[in-house]
Amino acid sequence: MHGSLIFFFLLTLVIPVHAVEIVEFCPDPFLDGDPDEYLILSGTGSLDGIVVSDGEGGFRFPQGSTIEGEIAIARNSRAYQVTHGCNPDYEWYDYSPAVPDVVRSGTFQMANTGDQLQLYVHGTLVQELVWPGNLSARQGQVHYADNEFWDQRVLMLGQSRFMSQEFISVDGVAFAAPDCSLSVYEDTVRSARKEILANVYEFSSPIMVQSLIEAGKRGVAVTVLLEGGPVGGISDEEKGAVAELNKANIPVFLMTSSNDIHAPYRFDHAKYLIIDHSLVLVTSENFKSNGFPKQGLSGNRGWGIVIEDEGVAHYFRGVYSHDSSGGWCIPAAFSSGGTEYPPTDKYRTEFSPYQFEDARVIPVVSPDTSYLIRDMIAGSEVTIDIEQAYITNQTNGTINPFLDEAIRAARRGVRVRVLLDSYYYNTEGPADNDEMVRFIKNLAAEENLPLEARLADLEANNIEKIHNKGVIVDGRSVLVSSINWNDNSPRFNRETGVIIDHDGVGEYFSRVFEDDWAASPLSTKKTGPDWFKIGIALIVLFTLCIIAYIKKRTRF
Repeated sequence: MHGSLIFFFLLTLVIPVHAVEIVEFCPDPFLDGDPDEYLILSGTGSLDGIVVSDGEGGFRFPQGSTIEGEIAIARNSRAYQVTHGCNPDYEWYDYSPAVPDVVRSGTFQMANTGDQLQLYVHGTLVQELVWPGNLSARQGQVHYADNEFWDQRVLMLGQSRFMSQEFISVDGVAFAAPDCSLSVYEDTVRSARKEILANVYEFSSPIMVQSLIEAGKRGVAVTVLLEGGPVGGISDEEKGAVAELNKANIPVFLMTSSNDIHAPYRFDHAKYLIIDHSLVLVTSENFKSNGFPKQGLSGNRGWGIVIEDEGVAHYFRGVYSHDSSGGWCIPAAFSSGGTEYPPTDKYRTEFSPYQFEDARVIPVVSPDTSYLIRDMIAGSEVTIDIEQAYITNQTNGTINPFLDEAIRAARRGVRVRVLLDSYYYNTEGPADNDEMVRFIKNLAAEENLPLEARLADLEANNIEKIHNKGVIVDGRSVLVSSINWNDNSPRFNRETGVIIDHDGVGEYFSRVFEDDWAASPLSTKKTGPDWFKIGIALIVLFTLCIIAYIKKRTRF
């Protein structure tokens, strides 16, 4: 990567309307030397008289060429094929006899840090795109036009471009972890007759693995996609889980980068199942024992939903197909590993699964449609309840965009409550959840806003940690997702979730939220080592030792 500086254009942000126009290009792809750089033209009709130039060289098309829709022109078709898995329509250097050549003049190569693209029609300049040399390009970023505007999101090579879609009259089951997550998972897997597709960031629960193995024995075609480089690496317990799946002839793939292929997402952080083209299970929890514990045992607080709808299943199958079919997916070949031990703390189950009918459902896919979370919060009228593992502000110091939208809602009179995890690794740093709670409280006091924030009291509620990424708006619209509120998750990870609009589902998750909120009355209690108190105790102990030593010396 050349850095995280934003690569932007000095152009008329709106593309002029012409029969043929440049709608996409990538000047700085991942392969060394950028042999896979390319651009895409869109239009209909003849390509005679069309010339593309960078001010130093350029190309035109063979006489009689036409365009219907979009065509890709690459510098090196073989390199383009490595990156995209298919050939371009044309290449401007002759690398493959199977791909037609444009007629090149001079040296045409898009510079990474600053260059221009000019489109001429019969000698008339009709489009010019300029990127300046005072900012570095983001390596791997695809610059594209969407609804006549450029770069509506940071789009990296290989990433999907799914659009928002709404589904109505949807039935399903809502559930909460740790209360009933495992039973819902097992029931959902047992219902499979033909196919199970699983995509999850981390998978190490022996019980959940065994459920998939049993499905395979029934003749169900099971496929698993995992993140190939999670934070801290693939655990020994996950290697053991994969080994068991491999022994049962269940294919497991890892999304990862190699020398020639770059994974399209920083992390494949999604957590979902697709069953028989008709069911989708979406959750905030990894497939681990603390997210799906046996009933009566403690674990994470998380939310989940099972959607019974062929349209929703088709949508998620599209996401799965895109993510699992690229060259960034390799077989996970672990022959052995450790065994994950389940939680041992007892837990009194409070929430049973809730069956619902006739809901409105909108899939949320990051980074494609993560903007829907802001839209959801912006549409609030009465209340917003937010339960998150953590919230961090942007790297440039600005407020997290989702939190910022919630603050805007509070300023117009919407009651906003924010509940954050208090597990020690989310509170021991200088700028994490306890500081975020303090920031929100101070802002509410300064502006007299209906805005509250608390750290969850995990001990009082007997849960391991808050791992949720949920939102409830106006008591009826609920976000269940894997999307963390940080700079990376909504912009660069593959994440999945759903927004469910339904009175009963809203009431169900509101009860779960209220239980967690009520257990944490203004609490700032942290779970884990209290290093301040430990430090004070050590100082006191050291002082006592010094005093004892001095007294002993004075006796002699």
